[in-house]
Amino acid sequence: MISLKGITKVYEMGDIQVKALDGIDLDIQEHEFICVMGASGSGKSTLMNIIGCLDRPTDGFYSLDGSDVSALTNKELADIRNKKVGFVFQTFNLLPRMTAKRNVELPLIYSGDNDKDRKRRTALALEKVELSDRAKHKPNELSGGQRQRVAIARALVNDPSILFADEPTGNLDSRTGLAIMALFQKLHKEGATIVMVTHEMDIALHASRIIHLKDGKIIGDEKIENPKDAEAEYREVANLDVDDLSDAISKHE
Repeated sequence: MISLKGITKVYEMGDIQVKALDGIDLDIQEHEFICVMGASGSGKSTLMNIIGCLDRPTDGFYSLDGSDVSALTNKELADIRNKKVGFVFQTFNLLPRMTAKRNVELPLIYSGDNDKDRKRRTALALEKVELSDRAKHKPNELSGGQRQRVAIARALVNDPSILFADEPTGNLDSRTGLAIMALFQKLHKEGATIVMVTHEMDIALHASRIIHLKDGKIIGDEKIENPKDAEAEYREVANLDVDDLSDAISKHE
């Protein structure tokens, strides 16, 4: 699905050049769940921005679903961002005056979908993140975990080929973070390809592969044979004896 060869990113800061990425070679297969780890300044967010077509590399080759991304126009990159990839950010990035439903619906409005199709796809996305009953609530009426699930629904509404998440648990308490990781694991089991940036090893161990970055270079690439089960961890931490994770989440929130 994704192939990076010799990807370099250099930022000009006055007379100084800062090399954020330095010759990255990386292949990501369809249906993988990957976490990119590294200290602040290691290049992990820059790498995700390039893979997600939010930024262009200074040098190197990037292929997404067989297309040479480096040769695409700005409009073609915008089309990829709108139709092929979904983004989830640490700060949720929800519009405060809009309901959960309207926030999720926005990408479909930009895509030009008709009203009937928008409503159907928005409802399905909210159902997938178990938030149908909060569709008419605004962000300030939702908990942190609920707001992040709205953001995930928005990322999923266009049925993207790949889901990117940049520190999606960074603004959440540990228990709510486990609930969000359980949702990502559920989406992965249903066939989603996920690339997540995190600096927390406890979070990364829920993925099936961990890429380690340092000074803009990959210094480690490890397969996780038995990823941690976030749902089981959530139940243990919450000290709840329930059969359904959504019940546990609603009781917590």
